[in-house]
Amino acid sequence: MPNAAWATPGPAPSVTEVDSGTSAKVDGDTVSASAAGVIVFERSKNGSGESAGAVTSTTSWTPPACYYAPKYTPKQLDSQMRQVWMSSAPSPEWSLKTQNHFVNGKPYKDFNKDKEGEGYWWDSYVTEGRESDPAAQDCDELPFWVDEGDAPPADVPQAITPDMLAQLAYAEIRVPSTEVELAPANATKVNLPTWAWLDTAEFKPISVTASVPLLGLSATTTAEPVSLKITPGTEDAVTYPAAGQCEIHDGQIGDPYADGKADETPPCGVKYLRSSGDGSYKLQATVTWKISWTSTTGAGGDLPNGEFGADQDVVVQEIQAVNR
Repeated sequence: MPNAAWATPGPAPSVTEVDSGTSAKVDGDTVSASAAGVIVFERSKNGSGESAGAVTSTTSWTPPACYYAPKYTPKQLDSQMRQVWMSSAPSPEWSLKTQNHFVNGKPYKDFNKDKEGEGYWWDSYVTEGRESDPAAQDCDELPFWVDEGDAPPADVPQAITPDMLAQLAYAEIRVPSTEVELAPANATKVNLPTWAWLDTAEFKPISVTASVPLLGLSATTTAEPVSLKITPGTEDAVTYPAAGQCEIHDGQIGDPYADGKADETPPCGVKYLRSSGDGSYKLQATVTWKISWTSTTGAGGDLPNGEFGADQDVVVQEIQAVNR
């Protein structure tokens, strides 16, 4: 019985309808194909504007560089492979190996043509922008068959799943640039605490949905701001708090400066200990985003936090003493 989590709700489009322009080639002992469209990204709730950018994981984790997903019907793979076999690219050994694999029953017979309309041949895809990444070579399995409604083989870790879709959507997240409010605004003084704050109402949750229409499967990855890190741009400075990480409270990071707060320590800010001279310091404000995901199967969870920041110029002047 098909796995309910993978059942397609209604007639699925053919591979050609979703994935036109597929072409196969052989590289060593690996058959691969290039195509677009098997995964559809919905970006209407993503960040936009010239200053928007991709979040970078706060850990060493990265979204996958390659993955397996439906690519061919039996007739399409038959056509593709026969073109490859007739070319001068493959070695005789590789041709025999793949003919046994797809045609001679070791393990498949005649490209599974008797199952036309009952499933798809899955093959590898390289994530856009990761073509030169060595990890993109990890998907080196020959195309394999998956019956419609069944989950992919458990021993193929790069096979598309809701979790994998969420990770691919992570790579498509774009968040707005960050420019914090500062007080004093235009120029600050040596040894004078400078208040910094950010109204997170300007940073609405951002999300991207990745789906595979052929499988009736989708996952939505959402990013929400959780903290702001201040990097002064010079070692001659101290931050508030000392770690420079300002947490979000009641929809706001830091407190706006107001009259009467001159003798208070800012909950989020910086104090410069040396003048910037004739130039300025590059203060970097980096927002950390909490990343989570949900899916049509009910699965979901958290992915590594992401961060994105921007520089802004801060002029620091000496306090001028008045001689009497």
